[in-house]
Amino acid sequence: MHIHILGICGTFMGGIAALAKQAGHRVTGCDANVYPPMSTQLQSQGIELIEGFAVEQLEINPDVFVIGNVISRGNPLMEEILNRNLSYTSGPQWLADTLLHDKWVLGVAGTHGKTTTSAMLAWILDYAGLSPGFLIGGVPQNFGISARLSDSPFFVIEADEYDTAFFDKRSKFVHYRPRTLILNNLEFDHADIFPDLDAIETQFHHLVRTVPGNGLIVSNGRETALSRVLRRGCWTPVEHFGVDDGWNIDAAGRVTLHHDTQGSLLWELIGEHNHQNGLAALAAARHVGISVTQGLSALSEFKNVKRRMEVRGTVRAITVYDDFAHHPTAIDTTVAGLRRKVGEARIIAVLEPRSNTMKLGVMKDALPDSLRNADMVFCYAGNLEWDVRGALAPLGDKAVVDDNLDKLIDAIVSVARSGDHVLIMSNGGFGGIHEKLLDRLTG
Repeated sequence: MHIHILGICGTFMGGIAALAKQAGHRVTGCDANVYPPMSTQLQSQGIELIEGFAVEQLEINPDVFVIGNVISRGNPLMEEILNRNLSYTSGPQWLADTLLHDKWVLGVAGTHGKTTTSAMLAWILDYAGLSPGFLIGGVPQNFGISARLSDSPFFVIEADEYDTAFFDKRSKFVHYRPRTLILNNLEFDHADIFPDLDAIETQFHHLVRTVPGNGLIVSNGRETALSRVLRRGCWTPVEHFGVDDGWNIDAAGRVTLHHDTQGSLLWELIGEHNHQNGLAALAAARHVGISVTQGLSALSEFKNVKRRMEVRGTVRAITVYDDFAHHPTAIDTTVAGLRRKVGEARIIAVLEPRSNTMKLGVMKDALPDSLRNADMVFCYAGNLEWDVRGALAPLGDKAVVDDNLDKLIDAIVSVARSGDHVLIMSNGGFGGIHEKLLDRLTG
């Protein structure tokens, strides 16, 4: 089969492209932003990329066009596909119909922690010799790739609640039909497509409806929103984590299940959120037959995901981190985790509000409190239409806002000193700030 992917350079669609290629299909694709690292990553796999959406691409005559959710009506190529009544489908639908239909799918859903928990779960299965396939919205350092197809009956997928395509407004995850489902947490996000939390809870309940009775739902017992979702109707056994009457973990890493000690989690990851991610992964892995002891051994060798508290460099004893945090809850958790690690050392938080929700300013009132554990805060205000300075005013003098990235870097360099920890948070490239800052600190 020859598939042509519209919007191929997104993390999810790029992962589908890699899986399709590994399955033996001919894969081509196009996007408006064909540039490294995704472009080189795809081209290295023999996937032909085309810049833009010119209608001339129809001449390559694929068997089906796979449409990413960045594509909307008015796109010239999409319009011509519709006009000619050519075969098209969404990325999640193609994945479900072509690669997942005979797999034991382990899905990881939630507002936060999906990528890290998916990576943990895939690693536990791999460590146990099950060689799972996976599609993860990041690059687990234990694997070095974000997507893999295998002969294993098991497939781990990051189950995203964002919508599927312009012609299918259901969440992506309803297509995957997981047998094992992790519900990590749930709060309001994606304000560009969801009006309120209740709308997201409805999508999560659609997902719950697809899990079979002989499957398992592993749910965060601390989350009231998830409790509401399950009360709408649940036909599958549920195991809770983060609570005493389910899976739990103490500050020393001792893991218990219904108060019975299972072993200890010993690793280098920081933060209570990672403890909870680990519990969820252990519970899901146990459902496919992996002992908790073996799961704990696997997690002791887990190396995290790129862009999750990733150290990008240290210059003059100033450590620069890269983290994907882009929601106030994730920012709060990330900064708090680093604070526990570094103690009284200074934390300089550098933030780019880049997600669609953050660009709309929906979460702006929660930003000051999410950054309370930082000693200084630098925020890039480029391309934002809400008052960033006003939103961060409760932080007083410790907050610096600029809409010029070079000036923001200058300001960071002027205050950084030996022993500082510079935590850069964005769900995008942030204008290459990591390298620029390290270069400036070196000079």
